[in-house]
Amino acid sequence: MEFIKVNDYQDMSDKACSLMIEAINRVENPVLGLATGSTPEGLYQKLIEKYSEGKVSFKDVTTFNLDEYVGLKREDVNSYYRYMKEKLFNHIDIEMERVHLPNGTADDLIAECKNYDQKIQEAGRIDLQILGMGINGHIGFNEPGTPFSSRTHIVDLAASTREANSRFFPTLEDVPRQAVTMGIATIMESKEILLLVSGEQKAEAIARLAEGEISEDFPASILRNHPNVKVIVDEGAMIKLNE
Repeated sequence: MEFIKVNDYQDMSDKACSLMIEAINRVENPVLGLATGSTPEGLYQKLIEKYSEGKVSFKDVTTFNLDEYVGLKREDVNSYYRYMKEKLFNHIDIEMERVHLPNGTADDLIAECKNYDQKIQEAGRIDLQILGMGINGHIGFNEPGTPFSSRTHIVDLAASTREANSRFFPTLEDVPRQAVTMGIATIMESKEILLLVSGEQKAEAIARLAEGEISEDFPASILRNHPNVKVIVDEGAMIKLNE
């Protein structure tokens, strides 16, 4: 695991953008794993800028998102499909048939999970996976206690995760209680992983990631067993390292 230290959120987004473009230009028909939430928004803004400048094209890119809420239709303002279209896809030259997100309104969610993993395998696995990390160490929506062997699955969202995401909804009660998420084993099969972490609220999580034990109680800790992980972390998130 390589820690790349940057000054702030803007620098984190810039560095992630550079590494992502490098991967897109290096790999033939690249497969990208994408995340949502506030952490990658700056990255997506930078990618749009670089696309508009002619420095990257997404026409040969295939994407798989980490997760989607259960029960939200794609056109719902809070769905991750809608998020991805508004934050990235509507502004670049990606072919929408190459875009994949779990279907949180599928009649058979268990079959949807199996099909999603199968699609990732058929695409040749993910070349570069973007991750954020929750304050409790969750990656995707894999909450503490999720088996490291998990594949794409349905998850009950922890209270802390629902609270963190409630800022996007009218009230906490409106936040869905379940999601479909890539499993930890699925994420770990990615050929390269970029973990983006910013802000003092993530400082304890970064310290635990860097110095704590590898445990299912802290899902992100498994990333230390991956052969190609870069953690782009800003000064605020590093304040508790080596105290």
